[in-house]
Amino acid sequence: MIRRAKQLNNSSVIVVCGCYVEVAKKEVESLKEVDLIIEDKEKINIVQLVENFILNRNKEKIDILKSAEETLSDFVEYGTVSFTEKNRAVVKIQDGCNMFCTYCIIPYARGRIRSRKVYNIVEEIKEIAKKGIKEIVLTGIHIASYGKDWEEENIRLIDLLEEINLIDGIERIRLGSLEPTIITEAFLERLSKLEKICHHFHLSLQSGCNGTLKRMNRKYTVEEFEIVCEMIRKVYPDANLTTDIIVGFPGETEKEFNDTYKFLKKIKFYKMHVFKYSPRNGTVAAKMANQIDGTVKEERSNKLIELSDHNQICYQEKYLGKNIDVLFEETESGYTKGHTSNYMEVKVKGEKAELIDQIKSVELVEIDKKNIELIGSIVIK
Repeated sequence: MIRRAKQLNNSSVIVVCGCYVEVAKKEVESLKEVDLIIEDKEKINIVQLVENFILNRNKEKIDILKSAEETLSDFVEYGTVSFTEKNRAVVKIQDGCNMFCTYCIIPYARGRIRSRKVYNIVEEIKEIAKKGIKEIVLTGIHIASYGKDWEEENIRLIDLLEEINLIDGIERIRLGSLEPTIITEAFLERLSKLEKICHHFHLSLQSGCNGTLKRMNRKYTVEEFEIVCEMIRKVYPDANLTTDIIVGFPGETEKEFNDTYKFLKKIKFYKMHVFKYSPRNGTVAAKMANQIDGTVKEERSNKLIELSDHNQICYQEKYLGKNIDVLFEETESGYTKGHTSNYMEVKVKGEKAELIDQIKSVELVEIDKKNIELIGSIVIK
């Protein structure tokens, strides 16, 4: 893509930054088409760096890359700017990871955990609320580690959530991917008191087989994961659980995959994001023996996607005839669409712009099984 960009416009300035630079510096340097190499920490200055390059028109690569451990000791603050996805704002609260899963390059590319200050997060969300946005999504590389890099401060994710819950104008707080080990009875006891928390929990499982989890260097067993799911559903009976699954991890036998399939049938996630394992240079897993054939990965992936679709429809069927609140986000193909707090997609007939950004009670009447969406009608009060 770098070479293609230069071919399309030979006078363009090609800038490479982010994870690629952090983990493949020599590879990037070898590309004659690259003009600027910028480390992750310096992305905030990218406009100035590009302008300086154009002004000087110096064709030698400018390399300001340093090791992630040396430079990324604190969260890089970009100010109160958020990526808005439809009608919800995505707020980054931390970066980096200390987990070192064997398939993942992120700890090498993004460095160790770095938490964003509570004050800066709260101020950004207050600005978001002023714009009329009602739902925020808290994201990061590993949000369950929030605050663990501050030895002098005893602040964790639940403390941050309690602060955000007090912000006027925000009606929904949705959590990004959670490491299951953060879910404890004490955590849920405090979380259950926050009325704005969405009853949707994305728990990163990756495999339903203990042998595979061990090779992945995940920090839990399937038995511990099942207990976590039970605790959540006890506190939030309407909670929808979603997850990530990797199929075809090195050494995954047919029996191990079948163990995963049986476990997933037992847990009954609302939705599963299924990924076929792909080696990442520099990771432990990329060097493991018994890499799985692509055809086998495809078959296993399709089987889990089929199970996921079945689970979604089964969950949605339980809601037919009921009323539920929906935050409407967009109009598309003759419908106005949105999501419930527990992350079911709902649509009503008609492209009704006046519903966008509004939370309305909807009576659920049928399921569009092709798109796996609930169809309903606005409840007139």
